[in-house]
Amino acid sequence: MSDSSPVLSALYRYPVKSMRGQRLDASPVSPLGLPFDRMWMVADPSGRFVTGRDYPELVLIDAHPSALGLTLSAPGREALFVPNSAFTEVCEATVWGDRFAAWEGSAEAADWISAYIGARLKLLWTGAKTVRRVKVDDSVPLSFADGYPLLIIGQASLDDLSARLGHPLAMARFRPNLVVSGAEPFAEDGWKRIRIGSATFRIAKPCERCVFTTVDPETGYKALNQEPLRTLAKYRKTPEGVIFGQNVIAEGSTELQCGMPVEVLE
Repeated sequence: MSDSSPVLSALYRYPVKSMRGQRLDASPVSPLGLPFDRMWMVADPSGRFVTGRDYPELVLIDAHPSALGLTLSAPGREALFVPNSAFTEVCEATVWGDRFAAWEGSAEAADWISAYIGARLKLLWTGAKTVRRVKVDDSVPLSFADGYPLLIIGQASLDDLSARLGHPLAMARFRPNLVVSGAEPFAEDGWKRIRIGSATFRIAKPCERCVFTTVDPETGYKALNQEPLRTLAKYRKTPEGVIFGQNVIAEGSTELQCGMPVEVLE
């Protein structure tokens, strides 16, 4: 049992959907989420998103964003800077059946990613201002994230799963933005609204997990034994799916820093 108060213990962003995440000590946050989080996405020639479910090797690519563009690097490949100015053509993007306008046009990025993955793919950018919105609340902007701007997971929830598996799992496998320590396992399932810094955060919807959780973020290999999804399914299965983590919407803007207290409002 924990007798401490919840604190924000880790922050992560994922500049390109399904590529390697970056751990941050501090970051601004707004209703759009963390700056640069999933502002780029790999897609097939039709504009449909592809992820580590399809190509696990994507998790081995590093993507470092800046105001001017994105630098891609990967084992055995020369780094490539992709300027935002290379995205000159409006295209239709698709994420889980959600169709919206995005930007394409960097042939160099398409060739670089295609050569590394071994399939014909291209890189999309949301643009300086995304046109996409959260389906259940069209006042909330959304990048290429699955459906919500932020994902929160309790460290104790991961520790509980690791104990059941008999070995530690990296939090990076589950791709959260916000990690909270000092709460009971799965306490986040019961939260409705929390405060961190000067902003409140609405817990919007449980996160349904898929085969992507079986991809090791360090090696890019998919587990043949379907773990940890198989174990999760034994005690976290609901009519909506296998649940681990909660989707979150920030109801304002603030500066986040690891170590900040997390106040459960309701």
